[in-house]
Amino acid sequence: MDNGKIKLHNIDFDDFIKVVDECKGDVFLETVDGDILNLKSKLCQMIGISTILKNTEISEAVIRCANSDDESKLFRFNLYGKNS
Repeated sequence: MDNGKIKLHNIDFDDFIKVVDECKGDVFLETVDGDILNLKSKLCQMIGISTILKNTEISEAVIRCANSDDESKLFRFNLYGKNS
């Protein structure tokens, strides 16, 4: 983690979105192009994932959470995979 931001690694997007949906607060996807999308929105989820897949490497996107519990949950998911 870097300044409260989680750098994404190779993740399963379906499982990732399930974990995001369980989060209590807002979860933001930030790209190197400066795009910030709230992944709690289904529309933003689709846009964010298509942006990552088409325009950037997954390692260049980061996740920022409004809730520290959500940040811990997503950090663990990023490290260990399935919701642990």
